[in-house]
Amino acid sequence: MAALPGAVIAFIVPAHNEARLLPATLRALREAADALGIGYRIVVVDDASDDSTGDMAQRHGAQVVRVEHRHIAATRNAGAHATAEAWLCFVDADTVIDATVLAAALAALRGGAVGGGARVELLGPLAWHERLGQSFFAWTFRLAGIAPGCFLFCTRAAFDAAGGFDTRYYAGEDVALSRALARLGRFVILREPVRTSARKLRTFSAWEHLQLMLRFVGRRRRLLASREHLDLWYGRRRDERD
Repeated sequence: MAALPGAVIAFIVPAHNEARLLPATLRALREAADALGIGYRIVVVDDASDDSTGDMAQRHGAQVVRVEHRHIAATRNAGAHATAEAWLCFVDADTVIDATVLAAALAALRGGAVGGGARVELLGPLAWHERLGQSFFAWTFRLAGIAPGCFLFCTRAAFDAAGGFDTRYYAGEDVALSRALARLGRFVILREPVRTSARKLRTFSAWEHLQLMLRFVGRRRRLLASREHLDLWYGRRRDERD
C-alpha cells in the first residue's frame, strides 16, 4: 500500500475486543502527531473481535485491517505489511502516548537509532505492590535493553532486516524483536514514559502470576510457542475503567 502523502510514520495498533479503550488510544496518537506537525497513518489490526472494535477504529479515522490470527506477533506483522511508511510505531490498544514521548522517539530515529521503546507507567491509582512491580520491570527492561510491546518503534528497513515479529512465539515477541533490532544497530529505551492499562495485573492474582513465572523457568521458550497457559495475554481480561 502506498504511503499517505507526507506521512513519515505508521502507528500499528493490534486490537482484540478493545472497543472501549481504543478511542482514547487513537485520540492520543492523533493529538501527539498533530502537535508535532508530522504526517502519519494509523492502522488498527482488528484481530477476531466480536465487539465494535473495527467500527470504532473507522469512526476515529483509522485504517482497519481485519485478521483472524489471535496471535500477537502475526497480528502486529499484518499491520506493518499494510503500510509503506519508513518508520513504524507499534502501540497497544490500551496504551496512551503523548507528544513528549513521540518527539523523543522521532529524535532517536532521526539520530540514527534502528528502534527503541519507552518506560511504562500504569494508568490509574496503584496499590503499593503494583507500584513496586512497575518500578522493578521498568528497571529490568531498561537494563536488558528491551522495549515492552505496548510501545515499540523502529525503522522499516530494520524491521524487515530483523524479519518482523517472530511468529514462533505467542508472547515475548517484543523481547525477540528488541534483541534482533539491537543486533542491527543502536536500540534505545527512552526515559519519557508511555501509560498503559493495569488490567493484566488486576485480572490475575499474584499467585497466578507466580505460577506463570515458574512455568516459564521450567519450559522457557517452549511455553511461548502456543497459547496454552498464556491467559495473561489471550484470556479474558477485566474491563475496568482506568
